[in-house]
Amino acid sequence: MTSTPATPAAPNPAGPAVGGLARLREFATGAQAKAAWFGCLGALLITVGGLGAGSTRIQDPVLDSLHLSWLRFGHGLVLSSVLLWTGVAVMLAAWLGLGRRVIDGTVSAYTLIVTTGFWLAPLLLSVPVFSRDTYSYLAQGALLRDGFDPYQVGPVDNPNVLLEDVSPIWAATTAPYGPAFILVAKLVTMLVGNNVVAGTMLLRLCMLPGLALLIWAAPRVAARVGGSAPAALLLAVLNPLVIIHLMGGVHNEMLMVGLMVAGIAFTLESRPLVGVGLVALAAAVKATAVIALPFLVWVWMRRLRERRGYPTLAAFATVTALSAAIVVAVFAVLSALAGVSMGWLTALLAGNVKIINWLTVPTAAANLIHLIVTFFASVNFYSVLHITRMCGLAVIGLVLPVLWWRARRDDRSAVCGIAWAMLLVVLFVPAALPWYYTWPLAVAATVVRSPSAIAVIAAASTWIMVIFKPDGSHGMYTWLHVLSAMGCAAYAWHRLSKAPRAAELDSTPAA
Repeated sequence: MTSTPATPAAPNPAGPAVGGLARLREFATGAQAKAAWFGCLGALLITVGGLGAGSTRIQDPVLDSLHLSWLRFGHGLVLSSVLLWTGVAVMLAAWLGLGRRVIDGTVSAYTLIVTTGFWLAPLLLSVPVFSRDTYSYLAQGALLRDGFDPYQVGPVDNPNVLLEDVSPIWAATTAPYGPAFILVAKLVTMLVGNNVVAGTMLLRLCMLPGLALLIWAAPRVAARVGGSAPAALLLAVLNPLVIIHLMGGVHNEMLMVGLMVAGIAFTLESRPLVGVGLVALAAAVKATAVIALPFLVWVWMRRLRERRGYPTLAAFATVTALSAAIVVAVFAVLSALAGVSMGWLTALLAGNVKIINWLTVPTAAANLIHLIVTFFASVNFYSVLHITRMCGLAVIGLVLPVLWWRARRDDRSAVCGIAWAMLLVVLFVPAALPWYYTWPLAVAATVVRSPSAIAVIAAASTWIMVIFKPDGSHGMYTWLHVLSAMGCAAYAWHRLSKAPRAAELDSTPAA
């Protein structure tokens, strides 16, 4: 008897989507989702508490219309602050719990990626928290929209409702961001006009591609350089410093680090034209990303030398020329689209020199020197600060070339070099803010493979996360706040340093 062959089932285009939803439903109702739901609760508390204790508007007609203005004052502000800080504590606890599971090897990359969505969802509806920068972004976008050059004038030259919420330190400062981000901000203000609430929500959505790129790229880079994919996701994506500060605070660092790490991933995977282009695009959001390019030259140069037989000097010259051409082309196109020049480069330090906190070595040193010297003589703090900041820039100028030269050996050395170079810059620039530390964090997370290193990075991230206040001010001159932040950091280190350890951390990238 001849059997009739079975007719293959027609492919179901909805199959992958249905399968993905089924997997998500199974995850959400299973034991693996405990940290996801716990962190989601924390994010929800932050969102609710942020209505009164966040970086709210000076005059908020939305809260007025909802009869919730009482949340911003007196007992209402106390209640809002308690809710918000409780939310931060809950999210940190959930994150550290996941960190223990990364270290003992019992959590998958899928769990970490889906958990990101759970934690992020409530924050998409939050007012800005821990920073007022989003108001500056909108005002700078409105400058370009209204025919002004944001690299020549500050928001104060374009009076409108957006100006009311811009921090005084930035109101008269020209934009220090690249043409790519200025175009994004312009587009947002073109779509929503001067509606601050809608503009904030839309700007936050504009940061999502950066987060998506980071989720995709960080595990791939980790797999290429001997890191751990779950550790990369834990430290670079789920880190409350990223979720709360970059997404909750609406910072363009989210776009920058996402594009930069994606560019590193493409370059390591032998697609350097795309990789360098993405890093150039990241630098067109925020200039710091350009630090990665000289290190990627080593990676690209090795590919030419090993696969095409280029002599070392010829490979280096070719790659350097091509990289420079790509950067020039990207900036030329974006500057032409925005109708601006390269004037933003002169504004890079203009705003930062006005910031005084202990987050960089030069400013911290100036504070300490001034404190000690004033016991013996009268000294002008700003004179000391000027000297220490000049010394800091000198340190950067001297050490960066050394880091670059030492990174030439292999791919891992190059990526480690980028992380150290970013950290050097953040530590020794005239001034920094907490979210600046996501620059080295995003890259360092991909090379980490030691549980001890994970614990140290988690402790540092925790301290930086909580040292600022939800309204955008910092607590570094309040001893109680500083000691509380140190206690949180110590707890984070202890919780992860004592975690059971797997024989080897997983380096497989997320599917």
